Amino acid sequence: MINQPLPSENPRSTRLHPETLAVTAGRPEPVADAPLNPPVVFASTYVGAPDTDSATIGYGRYGNPTWQALEEAIGALEGGRALTFASGMAAAHAVLELVPTSGVIVIPYNCYLGVAEAVDRRAARYRWQVRRVNVADSKEVLAAAQGADVVWIESPTNPTIEVADLPTLGKNLPSKSLFVVDNTFATPLLQRPLELGADIVLHSATKILSGHSDVLLGAIVTRGDDAQTFEALDAIRRSFGATPGAMEAYLALRGLRTLPLRLAQAQTNAQVLAERLVDHRGVQRVRFPGLPTDPGNELARRTMSGFGSLISIDLPDAKTADAFVEGCSLWVFATSLGGVESTLERRRRWSGELQSVPEGLVRLSVGIEHVEDLWADLAQALDRGLPG
Repeated sequence: MINQPLPSENPRSTRLHPETLAVTAGRPEPVADAPLNPPVVFASTYVGAPDTDSATIGYGRYGNPTWQALEEAIGALEGGRALTFASGMAAAHAVLELVPTSGVIVIPYNCYLGVAEAVDRRAARYRWQVRRVNVADSKEVLAAAQGADVVWIESPTNPTIEVADLPTLGKNLPSKSLFVVDNTFATPLLQRPLELGADIVLHSATKILSGHSDVLLGAIVTRGDDAQTFEALDAIRRSFGATPGAMEAYLALRGLRTLPLRLAQAQTNAQVLAERLVDHRGVQRVRFPGLPTDPGNELARRTMSGFGSLISIDLPDAKTADAFVEGCSLWVFATSLGGVESTLERRRRWSGELQSVPEGLVRLSVGIEHVEDLWADLAQALDRGLPG
């Protein structure tokens, strides 16, 4: 295993702004004629050193210098210690391994479909009690958390864009409850859940962190002083073999370098589009915390440093929503999100999507294209669906 430095051992993680850390963290110390950035290392087998301690890698399932560089960068941005996984769902399953048999887990009514399905399958197998909550209602979450082993929160949620009061939850959740926050939508540039009381932060690094729609990757970050949780998750990764590929880790780190620029442009675009979508008579509801009328606006202003790049809109029904999606030409019909390109989809087209998600809800992942081009494409597709 490669011993990753704790945040306190790396002075750069405490004195640099996140925008700078995104560019510099995980980079090797400068040496003349050495690569500026860590090169990709393709290796399953490493030369042994029997006289050294456990800091050596040992085997390809236990570590890789390319993973280490990416994990150092993600850990520095979140303020903890990171582990990367083969996908976001691999990371999620590793966390779910920490729930004991006959345990109690709290999850959102509205959350990522894959997580909801994984929880339900494991609940049937391991006799879990699953308590579903509205993450925007802190009293409801705190009540459900009594006696819970794990409290799993997405904020903002996927795909309904609800915002949780992470500071309140982090301060008041029972100490025995493991507090897990999926920070995929916000990224560590908009909120750092570990500083707000979370024990574990989860990312689908496939999405905004890597940002170019070419990587399948997950990440988990634990507090720097919580060696027990970190080591338990590392042991699960080793045992299950849910390790990232070296090339995927290399690409994710390269994508992470531009995260501040990508997110800033996408957020700016999203704000403009959300404000225009509100005024279009073909749209029943716009879900975006940057709107003053959004239920999560005040909370997002208080707890986040931005509103993100995801918008969901409610159209009258599935037929109208499908026609809208098919009517777009610049926006790409795709199920993932967080890339430099703008994508959209009707979420209930998936048979397993949660019934709490409206049939006509379309999730928009706003990219970095020119906002007027994005709006023109949305407007013409929406106009087609207007009567007469």
